[in-house]
Amino acid sequence: MATTVAELLIDRLIEWQVDTIFGFPGDGINGIFEALRTRQEKIKFIQVRHEEAAAFAACGYAKFTGRLGVCMATSGPGGIHLLNGLYDAKCDGQPVLAITGHTFHDLIGTQYQQDVDLTKLFMDVSVYNERITGPAHVHNALDEAIRTAKSRRGVSHLCIPKDIQDWSTSDVPRSKGNPRGHSREGVAPAATVPNQADLRAAADIINKGKKVALLVGRGAMHCRKQILELAEKAGAPVAKALLGKAVLPDDSPYTTGGLGLLGTAPSQDVMRGCDTLVIVGSNFPYIEFYPKPGQDKCVQIDIDPSRIGLRHPVELGLVGDCISVLEGLLPMIDRKQDRSFLESAQKAMKGWNELLEGRAKRTDKPLKPQVVTHALNRFLAPDAVIACDCGTVTTWAARYIKMRDEMLFSASGLLATMGNGVPYAVGAAVAYPGRQVVAVVGDGGLTMMLGEIATLVKHKLPVKVIVIKNNTLGQIKWEQMVFEGNPEFGVDLQPIDFAAYARACGADGYTVDDPAQVEEVLGKAFAHPGPALVEAVVDANEPAMPGHATLDQAWQFAKSLVRGEKYSKEIIRNVLEDKVREIL
Repeated sequence: MATTVAELLIDRLIEWQVDTIFGFPGDGINGIFEALRTRQEKIKFIQVRHEEAAAFAACGYAKFTGRLGVCMATSGPGGIHLLNGLYDAKCDGQPVLAITGHTFHDLIGTQYQQDVDLTKLFMDVSVYNERITGPAHVHNALDEAIRTAKSRRGVSHLCIPKDIQDWSTSDVPRSKGNPRGHSREGVAPAATVPNQADLRAAADIINKGKKVALLVGRGAMHCRKQILELAEKAGAPVAKALLGKAVLPDDSPYTTGGLGLLGTAPSQDVMRGCDTLVIVGSNFPYIEFYPKPGQDKCVQIDIDPSRIGLRHPVELGLVGDCISVLEGLLPMIDRKQDRSFLESAQKAMKGWNELLEGRAKRTDKPLKPQVVTHALNRFLAPDAVIACDCGTVTTWAARYIKMRDEMLFSASGLLATMGNGVPYAVGAAVAYPGRQVVAVVGDGGLTMMLGEIATLVKHKLPVKVIVIKNNTLGQIKWEQMVFEGNPEFGVDLQPIDFAAYARACGADGYTVDDPAQVEEVLGKAFAHPGPALVEAVVDANEPAMPGHATLDQAWQFAKSLVRGEKYSKEIIRNVLEDKVREIL
């Protein structure tokens, strides 16, 4: 029977059906670790090599499962290390619980070792943030932390001083105002459903539209059937925000693929041409890619009322779970006889896919990055989970990896942080044992979390890591050139032999730099039963340009070449070979 604060904590997590904690040990949480050690048959501890990876893994776990992700770190520096991964969860609305230690309760604020007030530090990142004060406080605070994280889709934080972790129920009396058993585990489902009048008004807007478009995001992940029905009835092409990449298969006749800098030209054309826009579960941040204000009538569906009208003027907002709202809306939608807007988008998408197919089959050297991500499709299972890092690698993954069947995909969305790819894959592989998990990362992002290759080996997680290695911080390089008109500076990376590193950790490691050998090398990696890494050495001067480059981008790009970009000849050659005429 639980007697200490630490035991009460772990037993309550088990009652909440938490089965995994990602973290890193330290003396500030030794009491909690003892409680974990004696309950290993009921709850797993996944040791990572850096606390930031623990928070990323918890966020990835939450994203790919819809369940609460839990991470843990010691006092002071350990807790500080969690923050980047926790901000990733905050920005993308994921339920994550962070548990941290603290110094002795009666030495807090006396400049003792590792005395960092983590409850103050975590104020901005968390929706619930509390320090545990004794045994009778544990259930109340933990229940509230989990309920709040799940209902408000954010980060909760509990901080427990190291000596309090060992206090027993007999050490501190329970207050009269806190009767035993008054707090129970469980979260009531949200019951927000728009009224019939609002549904009817929204349907009227959609029915009157002649050129209807849909923009779907992560909030529509479980609405594939409803999105397809709405697209069919409204004759509407569907653009996908990055976190909504798996909402529809990429071979669906209704989707024009991604939107934004990583997206497609047809999706941009759809936004430019529509007179009615329906936004479903998306907080897509780049306002310049929406229709111009006044161009369209907009209906937005979102579970969070604060997001209605945040990015684009909205005629009518429908607040609620996207499936429930769409189920109420669909019977009121008339099937449009005029399919010309959809057919135009389909024709443009056919041309776009042919263009990408041609670029993906280039056989020249240096190896082009899109050749690798395109070839990857051959080896992906119908239910593969894809974890993507941030950088130019995101462009190659977003454009060339094709979602199908029950595949899942995620990246760091609003925070757009580097380093999330492999930790996300750790979270996914723990959540779905036996399911194929692939991390697509750049060399810059991988280096930040390089120790997590050892985590894959330690926990026997058969993740396949595909490293697009160009020895440069590619996204920053192109931003310097295309957005600022400056030659690249400070972006070159010291080369690392990642394949040799993977082998040193105990994983399989492969290198490929010849387009003729890409499929063979990928095949070997995917045939290996354990974790494996493929280092694809690619052309650093292959530009990851927007689907439509603007005149200003063209000017800034040309200016950077004239001002002394050291690889200008190689870049111009690649641009010409890719026939991206609009930037010259």
